[in-house]
Amino acid sequence: MSQSDLPRPRPRRRRPLRTAAGLLVLCALIGYLAVQYDSTVGGGGAPHCTARVGPRDSYDMSPEQAANAATIAAVGVARGLPDRAVTIALATAMQESALRNLDHGDRDSLGLFQQRPSQGWGTPQQIMDPVYSAGIFYERLVEVKGWARLPLTEAAQQVQLSGFPQAYAKHEPDAAVVTGALAGDGELSCGGPAPTGPGNPEKVRAELNRIFGKDGLHTAPKEPAATAVTGREIKEAEVTLVEKRDGGESAARGSRAMAGWAVANARGMNIARVSYAWRGWIAGEAKGQWQQKGGRGAKSGDGDPHNAEPDEVRIFVAR
Repeated sequence: MSQSDLPRPRPRRRRPLRTAAGLLVLCALIGYLAVQYDSTVGGGGAPHCTARVGPRDSYDMSPEQAANAATIAAVGVARGLPDRAVTIALATAMQESALRNLDHGDRDSLGLFQQRPSQGWGTPQQIMDPVYSAGIFYERLVEVKGWARLPLTEAAQQVQLSGFPQAYAKHEPDAAVVTGALAGDGELSCGGPAPTGPGNPEKVRAELNRIFGKDGLHTAPKEPAATAVTGREIKEAEVTLVEKRDGGESAARGSRAMAGWAVANARGMNIARVSYAWRGWIAGEAKGQWQQKGGRGAKSGDGDPHNAEPDEVRIFVAR
């Protein structure tokens, strides 16, 4: 029998079931990634914060990093310092600690800025307090002659005396975005679930007073008033700060910093809602984004459930 007469092997046919299974796996993976992205960005999914300025510039942070960034920005704003100072401080903390309040570091370095008790920055307890550590950073920054005109690296290095002075420069673009989100025309959005336990309005009030109490541009927070959110069955207490009528842009800038601080600290302090200037943020809703119409900031009995005065920062703490 010649080789040509031998039976030829049949070509393998592609199995449609295997192909279909592969497509199903791919679709499932795409769906999973979409759900994870949606959860991470906001809503009731994994806690996550994003600073945004304009349609393109953004910077992602964990809730811990966002809370620390918001405190650094708020302290600078409360002291009447310009955005440049806030950007320098944020870039420094990004390099030194990645915006984490570290209880360790090189030699005796501690905290957001890795400040050293042995170098006269304060006691370990003081340095581990973000409000204190940000405040003393700003105090030393403004003592630098011509700091506002210096390149960011030089200004930061004059304060920090770092062994790696050029490292601060790489954080300047991100620090500028976070500054714009917390003190400018941008916004900080934080996604994650709504509070499941009670917060402490007195603690929120105390922190706001500690940061902003001496700025002279806002009235002291009002006494908390118990209220309820329709359809959500969450009891709340309100903390409100009101801009002084002659405060101008400085007071408005302070209000933006307060509102951003409240959103950034929502997870740690069980804050359910924040309203400012007819816009509002609600924990666990709208993918963590700010919404128009005040975010249901009305007091009990108000006719409009979206009512919020343009010069009020209203913070609602779960009870």
